[in-house]
Parts: sequence; C-alpha cells; structure tokens
Amino acid sequence: MAKKKITEIAEEVLEGFLTENNYELYSIEFIKEGRDWFLRVYIDKAQDEGKEEQYISTEDCEKISRFLSEELDKIDPIQQNYYLEVSSPGMDRALMKEEHYKRFSGRPVEIKLYQPVDGVKQIEGILEGITDGIVMVTDEKEKKWEIPLERIAKTKLAVVF
Repeated sequence: MAKKKITEIAEEVLEGFLTENNYELYSIEFIKEGRDWFLRVYIDKAQDEGKEEQYISTEDCEKISRFLSEELDKIDPIQQNYYLEVSSPGMDRALMKEEHYKRFSGRPVEIKLYQPVDGVKQIEGILEGITDGIVMVTDEKEKKWEIPLERIAKTKLAVVF
C-alpha cells in the first residue's frame, strides 16, 4: 500500500476521535528508517482563540495511541511490521502548513532556506504571518523578510528561555 494512502487512512480513523476529545492532528508520516517502518502521529490540543495554549501530556499520547492501534488492527491497512509513535510536535515544532504559520504568528522562529536570499541561508526573527505563500519575518535588526514558502527548507519555532 502506498505511503500516502496509509497516512490518509490513519487521518480518517483519527478525525472524529480527535475532535470529540479536543485534540487536533498536527502532522502524520509513514516512513522507513533503516529496516524499520514508523507511523508517526503528532497531535496537539485544540486551541481556543484568546485562551492560554494547552499542551499534550503523556496520557494524551497513550490514549490516542491505544485508540489508533485498535482501529488500525481492525482494518489492517498496513502490510509490513511498523512502529506506531504518537507524540506532541514539541516546543521547537516544525511549521509545515500555512495554517501553522498563521497560528504561530508573533512567535520567534528559525528559518533555513534551500538557497541564500541576500547572502543569508538562515533567518531568525519574529514570524509576522503568511500571505499568498509569502512568509513574513522581522529579524532582530528590524529587517523585514518576505520569503516564498517554496524557498524554505525548514521553519521551526525558536525556544527562548
């Protein structure tokens, strides 16, 4: 079965359960590392506008893992052996979708580019948002960057203590 299809099936299985239990799917991947296959599911608490951000606990991950494991065992869509991992995307989470860029607007980020822009391949600053596929960041020197999403190799939240 194709990798994309497995992730789609897992998403469908999780959809109602996550909504009912106040969770949201952050991302999902089915990948091979060495000889082993992994179905990795990253979950987050559903966030209410204007309320303090809530975080995922170990118990949350266990609850979702048990549910997904039981449901996948019933329909058996994955032919090879695999490891199921359910976790939070973490404090330094990667931003992968436009909705992630919108949600974390105003937060410090670290951006790595495929190719340099103005001689720079890494930009750190405050995420100002995303409009029409253009990510806007203001660095510590108050320089405003506008970077097309397709030029970004990776964006992650910066952890500031």
